[in-house]
Amino acid sequence: MANDQLLTTIDELGRATLTLNRPEVHNAFDDLLIAEMTAALKQLADDPQVRLVCLAATGKSFSAGADLGWMRRMADYSHAENLSDAMALAELMRTLNELPKPTLALVQGAAFGGGVGLVACCDIVLATPAAKFCLSEVKLGLIPAVISPYVVAAIGARAARRYSISAERFDAERALQLGLVHEIVPAEALAEEADRLGRLLLQNGPQAMAAAKLLVADVCRSPLNAELIAETAERISVTRASDEGREGLSAFLEKRRPDWVKG
Repeated sequence: MANDQLLTTIDELGRATLTLNRPEVHNAFDDLLIAEMTAALKQLADDPQVRLVCLAATGKSFSAGADLGWMRRMADYSHAENLSDAMALAELMRTLNELPKPTLALVQGAAFGGGVGLVACCDIVLATPAAKFCLSEVKLGLIPAVISPYVVAAIGARAARRYSISAERFDAERALQLGLVHEIVPAEALAEEADRLGRLLLQNGPQAMAAAKLLVADVCRSPLNAELIAETAERISVTRASDEGREGLSAFLEKRRPDWVKG
């Protein structure tokens, strides 16, 4: 399935790729693209054939964040209209961040503003040496508000304070040091590395990966106390007794592939 500004493909292994396709505006997003991306992600989340989702972009930039034309229109909106617009972007970020399937970002160029938010919401991020990052909002008299929970979670409060007020550009190496990026990969090897990681993820239990993502999110929000310890014990006991847990253990002991691995 495809349209002009957003391309979606699903291969025979269940790997979906969602590609931003507005290279003429550096893959900046407006209200229409935000709605399309949110709907596409929810559809992929609900598709039992989809095992993981890659987020990519065409052209030389990953995403410049908000489209200038859209921002000009928003300047004349009422408070209620601006709030509605902001909530739509917040829903996109929440949907991507909480997708119950592994997400992989392939950052081949600049990711600015909301583009950094998209990157921060993904589970695994590969970037080429040409990738550049910037929380650019304050240059326009704005703030990186909607993306801030995900950016702070990715790079920490200390770094987020610096880059959200300085609007400095930083390269892939710095993004790697900050934890925003997991690997720097030569551009010519980006697809190959994405394929390798995708095949690695496909070896794992789909329900277990969804539960592991939720586990990390919940543990990060909780103090280390008796309640958290009991909750983690409860979760592993439920997982062990699940159909997927039983199948995974049986496959390991019988030296065969579990039933979720194709081929």
